[in-house]
Amino acid sequence: MSNSTNGTSGCAVQSWSLAALVGLFTTVLLLALGGEGIIASLFLGGLVFALLGGLFSWLFCAPLPEMGAAARDAAQASAPVVPAAEPAAETPPRSATPIETPAPAESASAPVAPAGDTGPSTAPAPAQAEPVIKPSAALPGQAELAERKGTWRYSAEDAGTEAASEPASEADYDKDGVVEGSDEGTKPQLLTGPRPEGADDLKHIKGIGPKLESLCHSLGIYHFDQIASWTEDEVAWVNANLDGFKGRVSRDEWVAQARLLAGGGETEFSKRVDKGGVY
Repeated sequence: MSNSTNGTSGCAVQSWSLAALVGLFTTVLLLALGGEGIIASLFLGGLVFALLGGLFSWLFCAPLPEMGAAARDAAQASAPVVPAAEPAAETPPRSATPIETPAPAESASAPVAPAGDTGPSTAPAPAQAEPVIKPSAALPGQAELAERKGTWRYSAEDAGTEAASEPASEADYDKDGVVEGSDEGTKPQLLTGPRPEGADDLKHIKGIGPKLESLCHSLGIYHFDQIASWTEDEVAWVNANLDGFKGRVSRDEWVAQARLLAGGGETEFSKRVDKGGVY
């Protein structure tokens, strides 16, 4: 303990002595070169002495912490506190004599009626009749839908035989009472190629796109006046032979549009095509 005290005091003396030397040097330097007066130089020198003395004492003479002390204190502070385990409750010693469990009581047997006893026999209860579900009121159009369904029923005689599938019926686009077919109507006058002046742009007719225009060319249809001259029978033939587009002539009114375009007129749709952006 005395050695530590002596070392601390000696360090303080050395620190203040060094500060005194610096303060004296500062005073002399101010008198010689700074042009300051004696009082000002002594004041500034004393100020330097006081500041440096305290600084040197704090830097060089403060006791240093022991090696590992800070880490040990931090570890002790962060270590979780483990609660002490409670003593286990004492269990009573087992008895050496086994405990006898009472035997289950025998179930009482049902009394058996004597053979000669002819008592009134219990007849089985009649089966309860299932509730009858009454149909609800007929909905509008239900009778018409039932008629469309037909009255076909599956029978054992049909087993093992395949029913011939009827082709799906198509609509009667020209309203002539005949479902569209490949043999309907009269074939119009067709061309093997466009005229020398070139083919008309059939896409100006509303309902004819690029794909349908190619189909018309394959059939021999290239000009507006061809379409404009078709009769009803010829329209029916074209309707039936436009594979994938059957009935488009009547539905989109090609003939009426073609007559206007063949005469040099325009339709609202053809104006949009000329402006661009339709196809």
